[in-house]
Amino acid sequence: MQTAKRLELIPPYLFAEIARKIRAKREQGVDVISLGIGDPDQPTPNEIIDEAVRDLRDPNDPDRHRYGGDVPVPDFPQAVAEFYQSRFGVTLDPKTEVLTTIGSKDGIAHIPWAFIDPGDVALVPQPGYPVYNIGTLFAGGESHFMPLRAENNWLPDLSAIPADIAKRAKVMWLNYPNNPTAAVAPLEFFQEAVEFARQHDILICHDAPYAEIAYDGYRASSILQVEGAKEVAIEFNSLSKHFNMTGWRIGMAVGNAEALKALGLIKENVDSGVLRAIQFAGAKALRDFPDYGAEISAKIYKPRMDLIIGTLNKIGWNLQAPKATFYIWAPVPPGFDGSSAKFAEHLLEQAGVVVTPGRGYGEAGEGYFRVSLTYPENRLREAMERIEKALK
Repeated sequence: MQTAKRLELIPPYLFAEIARKIRAKREQGVDVISLGIGDPDQPTPNEIIDEAVRDLRDPNDPDRHRYGGDVPVPDFPQAVAEFYQSRFGVTLDPKTEVLTTIGSKDGIAHIPWAFIDPGDVALVPQPGYPVYNIGTLFAGGESHFMPLRAENNWLPDLSAIPADIAKRAKVMWLNYPNNPTAAVAPLEFFQEAVEFARQHDILICHDAPYAEIAYDGYRASSILQVEGAKEVAIEFNSLSKHFNMTGWRIGMAVGNAEALKALGLIKENVDSGVLRAIQFAGAKALRDFPDYGAEISAKIYKPRMDLIIGTLNKIGWNLQAPKATFYIWAPVPPGFDGSSAKFAEHLLEQAGVVVTPGRGYGEAGEGYFRVSLTYPENRLREAMERIEKALK
């Protein structure tokens, strides 16, 4: 049996490799504490669960167990439009400027199929979410990596993109608040990006699932707040992070109607939509709990962040707490030749603690590692104690 050559282009999926290493250590009897994956440990609010159960059992909804794409719930895109109007002051037509996705990853992976032909280029931030590059490769395109560096506040330098690359580019990926660096972007940067995209006829795909996980009064912007952004941009968002709904798989793409129509055509041919009960639950989440992300940020993630930042700074780092996301991005300490893999391996072997090596997010991520706050505080505290001991 011979697999398709495109599979040879795909590096091992970062989180799958982390999961494999965790399983191997646990099979050896090691109590591994993983700080590697950004999957909220808190439950979905009961009211949202109850809404899904209501529809699953509702005899007045004869379509409740049918394909969600064939019989979609108009309430969900309408609720998305209401949320964007209230939260960002952005007006969306729920019929043409909102597209329901099976989590944001679904849309992110498939949008290159709608815009990238062989020989075309996607502008991809690095370090960055691996699917931006992988989706491009699956579509037969090439990624031009835009390095994110501390000295530029982890923003790409658009002026450094070569003219010939900009001419071939069809898509530009942005992601703020950012994974893995936890950086945020000012609205002025989005204005610059929109102008760049307009000049070069590029579709901006802004990935914004962490916009509601923020601290100390910070409020992230939507790229669609920029005047004229809907002419060149779409934004991916999700209920996963700020409603603790990662496994529910419901998200949205919003913005440019032509781009969403193209993505919708792809999706019509590769999936059958989201279960209606989940769409109803998503609409309830957006309408009845619009500030839930801010609440869990303050009550759950901020104390965890203070614990980790405080411990790391006590043992030698000099970190500033990020304004958003539930990640901490930190440099590899001396003694590991700047190798994030060596440092991560050391912590796994000596402390039974998993952190994500920055190299897994691309070459520009080397020299850093990422810690996720999506684990119970008692386990985070124990992990910090183990790390402190392992680095003495």
